Amino acid sequence: DRPHECPDCGKCFIQRSDLTIHQRVHTGERPYACPDCGRRFSVSSSLLTHQRTHAPGGEKPNRCPQPCVCGDCGKGFNVNSSLTKHRRVHTGEKLYRCPECGKSFSQSSNVTMH
Repeated sequence: DRPHECPDCGKCFIQRSDLTIHQRVHTGERPYACPDCGRRFSVSSSLLTHQRTHAPGGEKPNRCPQPCVCGDCGKGFNVNSSLTKHRRVHTGEKLYRCPECGKSFSQSSNVTMH
């Protein structure tokens, strides 16, 4: 069961802390700043990954470049269709509706889980 539901998009989480982190997508909060360049991140693990770019060699190991980047939050995607789905988090667009109760969701998989 996923008792913690995001009031903005309907996504549900098992742990309250995961909901708190997720809500930063909607608020734009980025509490973790890189001490080298000042770039900010919503989760600490993203900061740690980013900090490797400042290390000698400056490369992210085992990462492919992500050509599709969200203009709102900077999240990268390998294909444009993934970026299009992600953008619904920012726009609030909910294309998928539960046929039983009428609740709307941004992704069809969320209707199925609901």
